[in-house]
Amino acid sequence: MNPRLVPAQINISFSEAIDEVEVYESEYHKLIESENSPINQWVKHAKTRGDIQGTDPVLLNLLVELHNKIDALERFLKHEEPSRVPLTTKAHIDSIGFEHFNLDAPLLSVGTAYYGRVEMPIHPKRDIGIFFEALSPTLAVITRTHERDEAEWATYLTSRERLLIREAKESKK
Repeated sequence: MNPRLVPAQINISFSEAIDEVEVYESEYHKLIESENSPINQWVKHAKTRGDIQGTDPVLLNLLVELHNKIDALERFLKHEEPSRVPLTTKAHIDSIGFEHFNLDAPLLSVGTAYYGRVEMPIHPKRDIGIFFEALSPTLAVITRTHERDEAEWATYLTSRERLLIREAKESKK
């Protein structure tokens, strides 16, 4: 089985998910909850009530992100950085598929389960938690991720494919 992969440069930190499974589970759930800041909650409630009809969605998204950046800056200045589980290995993903990814160096043990944090190169920048299993020293299959993170992964993959198609068309001209 050779999964179809698309070149992509993404950073990942990971550890074997053997000893501290509960700790990894906790962070895995906290990463998705961190998206539920007070301003994000307010926007969700306003949308359900219909209070933001007629509002420019792009402008609203930019204002929410600006608010989140100010909150992050305030936490940084107060030295209130969110605590993250220390992970043993930092690596680079060189290509991705819908359920797979490939590292640029052979750092995995075949058949071993891992927990990782992926630095998604999207706007807004954020980390996603994934559980994965090594199929080879570089190739892994994602065994579990949150539904929203899976959708963002797929969207990023699709955008990478479109970019490669565009570049291929331009190089033929």
